[in-house]
Amino acid sequence: MSVNNKRVFYVKYLAHPIYIDILKARPDVRLDRIENESPEDFYAPILSAAHVYQIGAARDELAPHFHVDAALLKRTPNLLLVSSNGAGFDPVDVEACTAAGVLVVNQSGGNAHSVAEHALAMMLTLSKRIIQSDRRLRRERDVNRNDLVGNEVEGKTVGIVGLGNVGRRIAALCKGLLGMKVLAYDPYLSAEVMAERGGEKVELDELLRRADFVSISCPLNKGSRGMISVREFGLMQPHAYFITTARGFIHDEDALLQALRDQRIAGAGLDVWSKEPPPPEHPLLQFDNVLASPHTAGVTKEARQNMGRIAAEQVLDTLDGKRPPRIINPEVWPRYVERFRQAFGVLPG
Repeated sequence: MSVNNKRVFYVKYLAHPIYIDILKARPDVRLDRIENESPEDFYAPILSAAHVYQIGAARDELAPHFHVDAALLKRTPNLLLVSSNGAGFDPVDVEACTAAGVLVVNQSGGNAHSVAEHALAMMLTLSKRIIQSDRRLRRERDVNRNDLVGNEVEGKTVGIVGLGNVGRRIAALCKGLLGMKVLAYDPYLSAEVMAERGGEKVELDELLRRADFVSISCPLNKGSRGMISVREFGLMQPHAYFITTARGFIHDEDALLQALRDQRIAGAGLDVWSKEPPPPEHPLLQFDNVLASPHTAGVTKEARQNMGRIAAEQVLDTLDGKRPPRIINPEVWPRYVERFRQAFGVLPG
């Protein structure tokens, strides 16, 4: 077996050290680490030789010149695979990768339990007004508890936008644990599949009108960018809460700000932002009925280890000629097969 003839690199961080442990067990794989601040004379040869780029999923944690775009792809002529650390792939121009014959994969499902639990925690915290109670107690004396009457979630309706790995787990928790009614919007799934996943298929407008909680768990793409804006917030009920653990830019932050100022909705739970992390002076952070976290829904010890493991296994399987299970751009496969053959002398399966 050739030593270090398959080249993998990453910038700054990985989901978990288990990724390194798994790849180190393979003598035919070389793993290089680059820092955001690494000089060009250090990283240029690594990029030029690389077959795999294991990339961070958070766009603001990665230096712009390490985002995967047409410019970087020109510097990585041997690149076959871009593998995201997480379910998202914000720093990756998928169309540019497809044009270059490069596969893009993610680790969808690896942190689904953690994200679903986070969404549920936000729903309960907002509905029971726990965050508002906490803030009042820290600021005031003799707080009147009758000013902080909350609501039970049992019997309420949750509307889930995107019934994939995360959405279906939110549905299971809400329906099975809390006895909630689950509406779901997902244009890529049939009513039958959505019913199997615990949701009643409806159109987005109906979901917004009927739901007591609107939970966003779909990926960011051309179809979902800006999907929740002024019109959509206007359809929500005044007592409803908006929860998102998906990606920034799916909802319009200015539109949400206005909806909160006008008290058109009851509050929001926000784990994702247009800039991450948001600055302390961000206007949405000034509301006591906004529960905020810095894109940490999927950041648990268990999820990080799981993501690192499945990322490493998927990369090695791909380098061994297998078809990876989580391809974002499957249309590139025929061209990728030929490029793989040119690189390693065999056809992938």
